[in-house]
Amino acid sequence: MKQIVADAAIKEVEDGMILGLGSGSTAALMIKSLAEQIRSGKLKNIKGVPTSFQSEVLALELNIPLIDLASVPYIDLAIDGADEVDPDFQLIKGGGACHVREKLVASKANKLLIVIDESKLVQNLNQVFPLPVEVMPSAWKQVKDIISEMSGVSNLRMATKKAGPVVTDQGNLILDVLFDAGIKDPKDLEMRINNIPGVLENGLFVDLVDKVLVGRIEDDVPVLFSPSRKS
Repeated sequence: MKQIVADAAIKEVEDGMILGLGSGSTAALMIKSLAEQIRSGKLKNIKGVPTSFQSEVLALELNIPLIDLASVPYIDLAIDGADEVDPDFQLIKGGGACHVREKLVASKANKLLIVIDESKLVQNLNQVFPLPVEVMPSAWKQVKDIISEMSGVSNLRMATKKAGPVVTDQGNLILDVLFDAGIKDPKDLEMRINNIPGVLENGLFVDLVDKVLVGRIEDDVPVLFSPSRKS
């Protein structure tokens, strides 16, 4: 299911493009499909801008030419996954703790294409998946207390194969936040959280998405569809 979505995303790529290379399992399949197209000569003069150390390592292993985000005035197309997508194409990202670089790449892209499986489609953000908030290590408790006053329950994300918390590519910590009844106004909440001292960025991606490709299973067969934006 994820593979057909990843392969479909590559059909949006044209010769000479600067591509934002997303993070996560579906994005990794997309990067592998991209590498095969480059290797076979079907795509030429492609340069990638990685959104994480994970996608950078994978692209280098597959010999995809990379360029630094600071070196490009724009990105033609960014292809990335998401943890939740609502009917207005607002997103929660950051399950892999890469949302800061992902948002930098997305905001610089002329087009943002999101590739997901059907389980990521939701009617209302944050009822199930927590909102990641990246914070300075010295500020996590202060930020947690302020978010609590906003009716948000925060948990410091802990690592699974090391002692202590998850540390991002930027050297920060992650608070995973659930709000009462989810997030009703993503645009307002994105700004409010980012205005808290000590917060670097949060995982709400608002008004950035141009197209969503979704994979699902029908009669035991993986199929692809592209939903329309609600508004």
